[in-house]
Amino acid sequence: ECFFHVFETEIHNTIIDNKLFNKGDRVAIGASGGKDSTVLAYVLKLLNDRYSYGLDLVLLSIDEGITGYRDDSLETVKRNRDQYQIPLLIISYKDLYGWSMDDIVKEIGRKNNCTFCGVFRRQALDRGAIMLNVDHIVTGHNADDIAETVLMNILRGDLPRLQRCTSIITNDTSEDSSGIETSKILRSKPFKYTYEKEIVMYAYFKKLDYFSTECIYSPNAYRGHARVFLKDLEAIRRTTIVEGLNKGLPQLGIGHTTKIRRMHEAGNLTSGLSSPASPSTPGDESGVATPSSLASEEKGKVVTHIKDLSRLENMPTLGGA
Repeated sequence: ECFFHVFETEIHNTIIDNKLFNKGDRVAIGASGGKDSTVLAYVLKLLNDRYSYGLDLVLLSIDEGITGYRDDSLETVKRNRDQYQIPLLIISYKDLYGWSMDDIVKEIGRKNNCTFCGVFRRQALDRGAIMLNVDHIVTGHNADDIAETVLMNILRGDLPRLQRCTSIITNDTSEDSSGIETSKILRSKPFKYTYEKEIVMYAYFKKLDYFSTECIYSPNAYRGHARVFLKDLEAIRRTTIVEGLNKGLPQLGIGHTTKIRRMHEAGNLTSGLSSPASPSTPGDESGVATPSSLASEEKGKVVTHIKDLSRLENMPTLGGA
């Protein structure tokens, strides 16, 4: 129960601190049936009800056309639709482009499959969002995923992507055939500061219904090499995945400190732990309304962000647990 409480509160704090939503937003949850998107759908519905975000949630799934993988995972998404009572739209590559991923692999072989799929999926999500008339798309990308993307962009020398790949919220602008802007859809990652291992634990102990088989084309993916490398680094230094993402500051060496680092550390000292949360009030700038921690009557159950790694070891226990 303590773990559930901390996990859910950290996601709530991330949403509030980054002002991800406004009351009344129609939000599409990118749903694949895997652990990340299943936990995201469950937690977002739970927090929407608990804190009165006022969001209109829908599930948006993309059928890439991968026999023996996506067809099975979509059955999980359909069960999630019924379990969480959230509407679902499924759109396919075949309908949108005339090609399924199986068709593409037959044509080009098992090489660069994920590159094709990634481009197609991103556009498919945009088109699905337009069909659903949503304001915002949320995806289950977690801290591990973002760290992998950072490493991949470094290895590729892709500086433009390196600059934006850690953003928790981005704007996507869609244009019609004449080049006129038709919509601007926000994308965000509520799990930016959440470890993959935490998501797996949450899904397991909550007994959530999710699909765990890996895509049959992913063993050849470039991302897999970055993932293995990062897991090896994490075994040596546990803060490898999150700390740098959060601070964005270099480690210059023993005793070396920059002006920015000193300012950052001074800010940590003055800010302290998150203040207790209270129910939302009209006129709250975030639109969804609560400060970033727990209800005031739960004094003593102080929770910090996962990103506040330096404080985690001294974090107070919850209710004497």
